[in-house]
Amino acid sequence: MYQSKLNLKETEIAIKKVKDTFEAYLASSLQLMRVSAPLFVLSKSGLNDNLNGVEKPVSFVAKGISDSEIEIVHSLAKWKRMALAHYGFSVGEGLYTDMNAIRKDENVDHLHSIYVDQWDWEKIITEDERDRLYLELIVRTIVHALYLTQEELLKDFPNLDRYVFDDVFFITTKELEKLYPNLTPKEREHQIARVHNIVFIIGIGWPLANGKPHDGRSPDYDDWNLNGDLLVYHPYLDEAIEISSMGIRVDSKSLIEQLRYKDMTERLEYNYHQLIMSKRLPLTIGGGIGQSRICMLLLNKIHIGEVQASLWSSEEIKKCKEKNINLL
Repeated sequence: MYQSKLNLKETEIAIKKVKDTFEAYLASSLQLMRVSAPLFVLSKSGLNDNLNGVEKPVSFVAKGISDSEIEIVHSLAKWKRMALAHYGFSVGEGLYTDMNAIRKDENVDHLHSIYVDQWDWEKIITEDERDRLYLELIVRTIVHALYLTQEELLKDFPNLDRYVFDDVFFITTKELEKLYPNLTPKEREHQIARVHNIVFIIGIGWPLANGKPHDGRSPDYDDWNLNGDLLVYHPYLDEAIEISSMGIRVDSKSLIEQLRYKDMTERLEYNYHQLIMSKRLPLTIGGGIGQSRICMLLLNKIHIGEVQASLWSSEEIKKCKEKNINLL
């Protein structure tokens, strides 16, 4: 029977410790400044994250803003790049924010909730930094910040086990497919994470040898050749947990290529896309880092509902009670 190493009060204290500590390490190591961010955007702005292209945002019409529907954000992938230009950030500088979202089409389970809380961050880079070497450098920096956070947490809660080590293994989706050709993408992630603990899988969006992408990715923010997912192995669950989706962002060339592939060139009419095409937005790298998933790992929890307050089905609540899982 599962037994949490922390009671409810200790859990809340530890959550704050993790969030405060990791946020500080992340900001200092990547030269990021905290900014305020929107909970919702206008539908017609084209700024919302389209995720895999099938999820529908929660939307509403507000009194006094009748000319457009309003959408709760899925993430701030596009908004951040606009903000960097609007606020006058320079090369090497960046921003981060607490991003809260509702994803009503999420398949809810022990790793997925309709409530999303993550750090969204974005940083201005040069043309020369738009390559795999720089992508890997940033990933290693994030993993190191996560490792340091864990070490600080263990000072206050020494009964917790280490789930994170200061190393990361890089592999492309094509290499991963060749390694495990008969497995599904999720099964491949599981196998590689069991071997290497922390894995960054590069190149998500373009089809693989089997004609299908490793996973879906919106065509208008990440460059599909220079993006990826950061996975950490959870030994109790025996699962690979994705804690971050990130990447170097599209330039005008990759934007057109990816929109053409997805047959979505009509998006080029949006202001955001026109700014990229005319090179009036800076070149950037950025991503989202799941706050609750990091807390799950560092606090040795087995259900995301142990570290965030959300809503669950009666069936899910019953399962948690049977497994001695205390939901917040």
